[in-house]
Amino acid sequence: MSPFRAAEAGAALLLGLLLILLTACGSRLPERAFETRPTAHPSGGEPLRVGIITSVTSPVGGQAFTGTRDGARAYFDALNARGGLDGRRIEVETCDDGGSGVGNNACVHRLVDERRVFALVATTALDYAGAPLVSRAGVPDVGGQPLTPAYDTYPHLYGIYGSSAPRTGKEPGWGGVLYGGTEVYRWFAREKGARTAAVVSYNQSASAAYARLVTRGLRAEGYRVVEEQVDFALPNFRAVAADLRAQHVDVLFDAMDTHGNVRLCEAMESLGVRVDAKVTNVQNWSSSVARDYARAPGCRDALWVTGASRNHQDTGHPAVREFRAAMGDRPLSQWQLEGWAAAMWFTDAARSCLAAGGGDGGAGRNDGGADGGGGGNGGAGGDGGVSSGAAGDGLTRACVEAYLNRPEAYTARGLLLPVRYEHLARPPATRNTCLSVARWQDGRGWVSQGEMTENCATVPQLGYRP
Repeated sequence: MSPFRAAEAGAALLLGLLLILLTACGSRLPERAFETRPTAHPSGGEPLRVGIITSVTSPVGGQAFTGTRDGARAYFDALNARGGLDGRRIEVETCDDGGSGVGNNACVHRLVDERRVFALVATTALDYAGAPLVSRAGVPDVGGQPLTPAYDTYPHLYGIYGSSAPRTGKEPGWGGVLYGGTEVYRWFAREKGARTAAVVSYNQSASAAYARLVTRGLRAEGYRVVEEQVDFALPNFRAVAADLRAQHVDVLFDAMDTHGNVRLCEAMESLGVRVDAKVTNVQNWSSSVARDYARAPGCRDALWVTGASRNHQDTGHPAVREFRAAMGDRPLSQWQLEGWAAAMWFTDAARSCLAAGGGDGGAGRNDGGADGGGGGNGGAGGDGGVSSGAAGDGLTRACVEAYLNRPEAYTARGLLLPVRYEHLARPPATRNTCLSVARWQDGRGWVSQGEMTENCATVPQLGYRP
């Protein structure tokens, strides 16, 4: 069970807010739906083909979901430059699903049925309609972003944050209910002394539902909660800003898209309203903050972000430095780092199988970077042949999944909070959960607040229906 983190909740909210837009998009597949990135065959053997599905030309905009793709491709480029996976080049094929279910199904058919990819990596799909097809085909989907409940529903799918749900393919979580913790609210109460929180939402079903969930979590942590709702079509953010001041709000959460957040901050700026913390999610954890909030410096100075991965500006960490070196001078985002980590996770799983030679033991253990690390100590066997997902040299889909399902948590050399996949019959009532926290500072960017592996607390797990 993945903890209730802003990365998942914010993405689910965004999906709900865009349902009307998606239905207006029709069923035409975008022209760039079948991008490919051909690579030469290595001298060490046939290339290992992986696929990346991304909602590039979606209603959200061309850059909203490309971070994970770009991070994963940067990892595989760095890996190939060092000789590939034990001499085998990783061949990456990408597909833009256009943000629609029709396009997503087409991408799945293209990559899984036609191109016969060994695995999918860093999937970021606004409407993951093809998830049941991926699961039925037994294709590992490694390190995807949970924009939908697919990663808590289907076997063979492994989201970047892990899961403890049964994942039988029938319904999300436990009887259609997912669970998550209150660690974000606990942290701000403990570290910032926050006692009064505001939750701003639209009068739209997905936004309102998410706001109710945030409100419930805040109240479970003892906050006084101020609930604010604005009209989706004609929001009066000035009225909200004025009430925030009147209610002496300490910390501000929202159930809105980036555009709504910016407009709220601009309204607060015009009225001189200040809060101790304006908390956003991992989707907005990027270097574009200065541009996005250019007209709201006071609100920008109060921006905080929480997530489940190490701050991409934490240059004191060697794995972050490796990631940044591979990205070059491109603008950086947290989703790029998580895409990089997803590619690393797949590579470590594959390398464990090659090191073990496809024997009958458990999955090999390794938590290495782009240029490897230790080998495995046993690999799950496969039944051979392309149709069963075998790629030769002991590398099978079954072996890769044995690594992904191992009891040891995966951290991508410290880039991720511990990720594991369990299959619990019942959700736990409480859980010890850690949190990555950063604050925006002009001139410095996102500054980490404490070590993420120490920002931990045992918190209640609250149920919600996605």
